[in-house]
Amino acid sequence: MKTSLIISYGILTNRGEREINEDYLDIAITPERLGFILCDGLGGHGKGDAASQFVVGQIKKLLEDSISIEDSIMQAQAGLLQKQIQEHAENAMKTTVTCLTVSGDYARFGHVGDSRVYHFEKAKYILRSLDHSVPQMLASRGDIRDKDIRRHEDRNRLLRVMGSEWDRPEYQMSNQIPLTNHTSFLLCSDGFWELIDEKMMCKTLKKSNTPEKWLQSMETVIWENGRGTNMDNYSAIAVFVR
Repeated sequence: MKTSLIISYGILTNRGEREINEDYLDIAITPERLGFILCDGLGGHGKGDAASQFVVGQIKKLLEDSISIEDSIMQAQAGLLQKQIQEHAENAMKTTVTCLTVSGDYARFGHVGDSRVYHFEKAKYILRSLDHSVPQMLASRGDIRDKDIRRHEDRNRLLRVMGSEWDRPEYQMSNQIPLTNHTSFLLCSDGFWELIDEKMMCKTLKKSNTPEKWLQSMETVIWENGRGTNMDNYSAIAVFVR
């Protein structure tokens, strides 16, 4: 990966106050690019942990074979549908996915569901992926405020997931994002972002000199806000470009 910028990253996953961790994440590393993948299995459908692990593994292999994010997601989707048939689990094994690649002086991300990618510059929030969920749809058309998504009664109702039949590609892709020596990214499951807002993400980022430190600071906030509430699994990948 030819760039004068230095890429560093940290990872975090925890089952929260649940019995099983249905989140899964991994890193695809090649000389040309870095790929960061995070999935959150849908527990309500059963076998969410198997679905998330399968999709992450498939996309990692494909990214390492220089396949695009778009084609990686589509091939992982086809593989997951086939695996459902093999295991007689057509109504189970569903997951979100979010994937970020860094190559040269640019990054791109794609996602399905409500696991998010956040982009920051100089510790300031720039943009995030838009959830494929009922509350996000309501926020996008102005019926609720964006900050109300976190506590909305329908926050777990997803409009797009991996493992449901698609009649067209369901992923959403970002534009190319130019990298600077102040760029940071955060990939996270809903169990993470529901318990920490963008203001606190920026506040902790400003005080952190490594991705690991940033994740540790945010995790402290998450436990302060979520302890004793039957906390969901939470997972995150922090990426620093410096």
